[in-house]
Amino acid sequence: MFEATTKAEKGGGFFKMLGRIPGANILVPLLLACTINTFFPQVFALGSFTTAMTTGGTGALVGAFLVMVGTTISFESAPKAAVRGAIIIATKVVFCVALALIVQFALGDNLLGLSSMVILAACSGANNSLYAGLMGDYGTEVERGAVAVTTLVVGPPVTMIVLGAAGQAPLGWSLLGAVLPILLGIVLGNCFPSLKKTLSAGLPGIIILTFFAMGSTMTLSQIVQAGLPGILLGVICSVGGALVTVAADRATGGTGVAGAAISSCAGANVATPAAMASVCAERFGGAVLATATAQVAAAAIVTAILTPLITAYVYKRYHVEDAAEQQPTTA
Repeated sequence: MFEATTKAEKGGGFFKMLGRIPGANILVPLLLACTINTFFPQVFALGSFTTAMTTGGTGALVGAFLVMVGTTISFESAPKAAVRGAIIIATKVVFCVALALIVQFALGDNLLGLSSMVILAACSGANNSLYAGLMGDYGTEVERGAVAVTTLVVGPPVTMIVLGAAGQAPLGWSLLGAVLPILLGIVLGNCFPSLKKTLSAGLPGIIILTFFAMGSTMTLSQIVQAGLPGILLGVICSVGGALVTVAADRATGGTGVAGAAISSCAGANVATPAAMASVCAERFGGAVLATATAQVAAAAIVTAILTPLITAYVYKRYHVEDAAEQQPTTA
């Protein structure tokens, strides 16, 4: 009995240690699924419910997740949320474009193996699911609501706009479809308080399921294939991007947490090099396409690890400082 209790306590200590990792409810399921997909990819191809909730269900889970996030946003905070989202996204895009132009015209389109196209592909889009998940842990109501704007500007909609401008895909109603879930959640949460209470309580669980599904589409080998340039790309996106977006966020009255959380690379952006190759195969096709795709894929994985850590650090640092400043001083 004593031995069994000791083992249980040791096991509990291990899970407590995992729980202390910044962004653990996002990182742990994501890396767990990524590891399974690397060594046992057939597990997620079994079909039925297993495939439906992993590789075949990422979109549905993200949609449900955004509905739940929407229920936590009140009509009063919506305008402020839109402004906050516009600020952090505009800053991220300006940083990305400026860096790409420097690489293109000042460095001969080669920054330690990274081209301007690859930098634009990775850094111009953020993982909105990751942002929403981090805001569920660290963000305010306004910061959570900012995802409605970030979804419009980065991620899949940007890819759609690029492909549409190139004549490769119709714009259609896809942009509305990307933001409709969170808009639906906002309406339901404000009109039905009991529904708001029920759905918002499910956020922690849906976060774990969503990021497990996202991890099931990734492999650790993608980092190896991309090599050091791919890892560097992820560091530039998360660390370099966060330095700029956190500064802009705090300079405009934000906490800095939203700026840190938007510094990721979306998995959907892995398709951007292929879109560029379809426009100009002579320049972006062949070996260039293969290398660029691997680098952006590596950046998506690296930022999925770094961005939660950076966000947790920013929250811990500035939350304490801001709380201290708000305390009344005694004479």
